[in-house]
Amino acid sequence: MFVRDVMSANPITVTPDVSVMEALEMMKRSKVRRLPVVQGGKLVGIVTDRDLLQVSPSPATSLSVFEINYLISKMTVKEAMATRVITVSPDDTIEKAAVVMRENSIGAVPVIDGKAVAGIITETDIFDAFLEMLGATRAGVRLTVDLPDRKGILATVAGAISEAGANIISVATFELSPGTVRIVIRLEPENADKAAEAVSACGFDVVHQVRSYVQ
Repeated sequence: MFVRDVMSANPITVTPDVSVMEALEMMKRSKVRRLPVVQGGKLVGIVTDRDLLQVSPSPATSLSVFEINYLISKMTVKEAMATRVITVSPDDTIEKAAVVMRENSIGAVPVIDGKAVAGIITETDIFDAFLEMLGATRAGVRLTVDLPDRKGILATVAGAISEAGANIISVATFELSPGTVRIVIRLEPENADKAAEAVSACGFDVVHQVRSYVQ
């Protein structure tokens, strides 16, 4: 799965000269927490609701409400935005986007196609994509199986499931220990119990089995 498959395309953007108050109102109206900052068709920064609130006068200030509103109206996005912006491409994998966010402790990344802002991908987009890839959004049966880490072992398991008349929704693998892998297989409900029995009959350790339902 690629970034272009899960990103929010054509995101709302602002220019550096937009007021802090206007930018906050845009975020509230559009229910977003970040805005790419664009000037002359080029990405020049990114601003978050936290950035905007941090440059606003503190509620504890001795200024009057009128003075506070006046100051906020004069402050612009340029004074709050981050100018060092980490980006990804629409053709990058979602795994790369996830690693970029993780390594830089950020919750979203603008997506740049050429020089234009093509979209934005957030940690929520990544989370939803992984849930879909793992089949968690579909009803079915989840099998957890521990296997020796050797060539062709997954094909053997898949063959047993196929012979039992069950259909695989998704497969995820994890290294449990040196020489042993744990696989999580999601199956469509039909013949899933037979598939679990077939996997066990092959001598593999089915350590967990649960049926999931989607509301």
